[in-house]
Amino acid sequence: MVSISSSPLSLMSFNVSFNFNTSSSLLYPFSQKQHQPSKNKKPKHHKIACTSNDTNQNSPKEQEQKPSPSNIVGHRRNVLIGLGGLYGATTLTNNNSLAFADPVPIPDLTKCVIPPTGLPNNITPFSCCPPISSNLKIIDFEFPTFKKLRVRRAAHLNDSISIDNFAKYDKALNLMKALPDDDPRSFVQQAKVHCAYCVGGYTQKGYPNTELQVHFSWLFLPFHRWYLYFYERILGSLINDPTFAIPFWNWDAPDGMTAPSIFTDPNSSLFDPKRNPKHVPPKNTFSNYRDTIVDLNYNKDFDVPGNINPRPEVRINENLTWMYKQMICHAKTYRQFLGSRYRGGEEPLQNNCAGSIESLHNHHHVWVGDRRQPNGEDMGHFYSSGRDPLFYAHHANVDRMWSVWQTLRGKRKDCTENDWLESSFLFYDENKNLVKVKVKDSVDDRKLGYVYQNLEIPWINHKPKPSKRVQSKDNKLLAQRPLRKFVDKFPIVLDSAVSIIVKRPKKSRSLKQKEVEEEILVIDGIEFDDNIGVMFDVLVNDDDDKVIGVENSEFPGSFLSLPHGHNHGNNKKKEKKKTCFTLGLTDLLEDLKADDDDSIVVTLIPRYGDGVKISGIEIDFE
Repeated sequence: MVSISSSPLSLMSFNVSFNFNTSSSLLYPFSQKQHQPSKNKKPKHHKIACTSNDTNQNSPKEQEQKPSPSNIVGHRRNVLIGLGGLYGATTLTNNNSLAFADPVPIPDLTKCVIPPTGLPNNITPFSCCPPISSNLKIIDFEFPTFKKLRVRRAAHLNDSISIDNFAKYDKALNLMKALPDDDPRSFVQQAKVHCAYCVGGYTQKGYPNTELQVHFSWLFLPFHRWYLYFYERILGSLINDPTFAIPFWNWDAPDGMTAPSIFTDPNSSLFDPKRNPKHVPPKNTFSNYRDTIVDLNYNKDFDVPGNINPRPEVRINENLTWMYKQMICHAKTYRQFLGSRYRGGEEPLQNNCAGSIESLHNHHHVWVGDRRQPNGEDMGHFYSSGRDPLFYAHHANVDRMWSVWQTLRGKRKDCTENDWLESSFLFYDENKNLVKVKVKDSVDDRKLGYVYQNLEIPWINHKPKPSKRVQSKDNKLLAQRPLRKFVDKFPIVLDSAVSIIVKRPKKSRSLKQKEVEEEILVIDGIEFDDNIGVMFDVLVNDDDDKVIGVENSEFPGSFLSLPHGHNHGNNKKKEKKKTCFTLGLTDLLEDLKADDDDSIVVTLIPRYGDGVKISGIEIDFE
């Protein structure tokens, strides 16, 4: 692997402009003259087959849920070849060594932290610990028996089956909210589950003072699948209906991109007043439709008076393209999709990378959270997000994306590593039993007794496209040209837009080589105060005469982290979080006809969150 080395900062300045307009386009031009195109032959395109007609993937599961298919700036050829001094040669810091080689154990309930270390400093401290007794026994999970699979349906539908199910949900949640707060089945305790596992409430059993964290790693999807499983089972038992299934917020389809109306009625148990009223207005209140369409790459600092959201059809198209990027371009291997390895005894958030679907899901949390609240409660902070019933519908669709991903071709196969399969969690079931579950038992949703409603996947053909050049030098988008810096040494503090030239270890790869290995951009050692939210955009190969938006290939992704502080052990000083961010490059380089280039230019644009430090950037293969 080749990377930019960690050493003092060196800068070269270029004029550049970037600005959002009402069509959500972003301009980020170079002022430098473009080099001549490579004379190598045009690269072949790696076609990704994602339809439901895969004869090699036949299984009973497909009958229920297999999908049915229905402007940041340009590339540069062999850019700045003469500036070889910009290239460093260090190896990416990797916390995923085999030093521990153990599955993550269950939490140690006897040492639950009160208050959890990740609570914001501006709220009254409280406990997220579950109720336990001295004679409480932990039982091992057994697969349920059932006569019929529960079907989780899209929450925006208004057919008779859905309406009947919504009425059941309202009744069941009312009963759950009426339970005593110290009942492990109560809504109060269900919300605390997320608080304890996600903001420093638990330590790992057998590893004193080592925090247990389920975000920013391969535990994210299986933990939340188990979380929803027991939440759903408890609700069903309260209304004595084993067929009850929670609905999912179908935000990956045009008809489902607004918050489902069943969650916006103030008289319903599904309502939460702590939501952004502009995005999720209460039923029968005035709203601008274009503001209520979810933004899958939401930037809260753009969402201020004076800035106008794009027309609905533009936002929908952007969302569909963003879905394609997260589910296809950046999710070709299980580590890209699930997240990086995280083993027993390892400190969390020490250069772990979130998977592509977790990165996507973060934007929903911020978009729904109430900006009138000090920490964006409820959805905008992990300690409180479980208090909003919309959280469970949101995560049901996240869980559904795992099921959809399993049906796609190529290298998209679930992890078979023992340290992932044997990692475990604790949950209370519908009978108040404390149950130990393992990741390996969550991989197949059908074995857990449920499937998702079979709907078309509208984003399956929304592949991003290269941006177009701006012909007129007088274009209003070119009016502002704030200073951008080229850097050749790390670490850097991301207080302004920076660009880095990154050498590619391999180029001109054949189709067969691409099928074996995915080329991945790794932004390493992202360090920041985890008590604040952080966001920055990532561009690849930007030129000075192109306008780029979410729909373009040159804009592969954005890093976003919600606030959730953490600190365990003897050091009581709040420490900064360190994580990483990965993006697939194979498709992007094909789109830009840059397969034969020696290097790429990576640009980082800070959006919000101060003091972000980056340790290095490199290209890896998996």
